[in-house]
Amino acid sequence: MKLLLYRIYQLFIMLPVVVATTIVAGTLTIIGSLCFGGKWWGYWPGHIWARICLAASLVRVKVTGRENIDPKTSYVFVANHQGAYDIFAIYGYLNHNFKWMMKKELLKFPVIGASCAAAGHIFVDNSSPTAIRHTMDKAERTLQGGMSLVVFPEGSRTFTGRMRAFHKGAFQLAMEFHLPVVPVTIDGAFDVMPRTTWLPRWGTIRLTIHKPVAAPADEADRRRVIDESYAAVHSALPGRHQ
Repeated sequence: MKLLLYRIYQLFIMLPVVVATTIVAGTLTIIGSLCFGGKWWGYWPGHIWARICLAASLVRVKVTGRENIDPKTSYVFVANHQGAYDIFAIYGYLNHNFKWMMKKELLKFPVIGASCAAAGHIFVDNSSPTAIRHTMDKAERTLQGGMSLVVFPEGSRTFTGRMRAFHKGAFQLAMEFHLPVVPVTIDGAFDVMPRTTWLPRWGTIRLTIHKPVAAPADEADRRRVIDESYAAVHSALPGRHQ
């Protein structure tokens, strides 16, 4: 009975709120970024949008470890990818201005794709060496302005809740731009909305912000940073997801 009532609530309250908020936030991001630049307008509408969507979904977020990061320092944040609600949790509760590194396929989504492009988020194109170079060039221009970056180095959402191997792209950027890497553990998003479902359920997501790992000194050192970051993220997951 409780689940039925929740589904009715989702259909008549949550979904309309999420859709309306997405349209408003996306439109504000597009207009604000085009008129005034994406540093402020590329972050704050999305930050508020994420918090509203979480509240409408009856999903709470608890954060530990904010004392490990300096709001005035640029980082490459690397997080595990449990589900769609990872985006809401990071956007709404990391409390640090950043740009996403995301798949180029998201450009196809109405409003969302256009707003992300206007905000200056980085779309990854691995279709050719030239496309990869263009992605790296865009990342360089973005990070030169003192901006941070958030990456899901697993590449896509897990099917099981367990972590997969980290790709090297985020760590290559950290090496090239001499930025510390901050591992972030997301726990609970898999229970809220795993990859195999279309509707969320109420619950709690926990973000654990770990201490920064020094930027790789060279390609040989990159393996150390990948391993340290993976171990940090993995350490804060419950046993069933390790």
